[in-house]
Amino acid sequence: MQFAAMLVTGLVAVIHLYILVLEMFLWTKPAGRRAFGLTPEFAEASRVLAANQGLYNGFLAAGLVWSLLPAAPAGVGVFFLGCVLVAGVYGAATASRKILFVQALPAALALLLHALA
Repeated sequence: MQFAAMLVTGLVAVIHLYILVLEMFLWTKPAGRRAFGLTPEFAEASRVLAANQGLYNGFLAAGLVWSLLPAAPAGVGVFFLGCVLVAGVYGAATASRKILFVQALPAALALLLHALA
């Protein structure tokens, strides 16, 4: 069960690294606009805000990667997964229901696996 928890935690980290790339580097490009359903005008007007948001997703990914290291303190992964879960639920309630499935559900699954390990 521990392996499964670490595997899903790693997947959540990869998802957040991908979100970082989308928000920081591809926001105004076709791939970024398509991922978030943006018009070119809105993407350009909000690119600085998106880059900042991407940086925060990078911090979440960094914390999750840290939690996978053998020397990581106990509970680090659970803390960062909890942060992802809260952010995912809030994002689903305020921005897009899709966030519930992309961010919150994988984090909840990882948390469940950590609890069972």
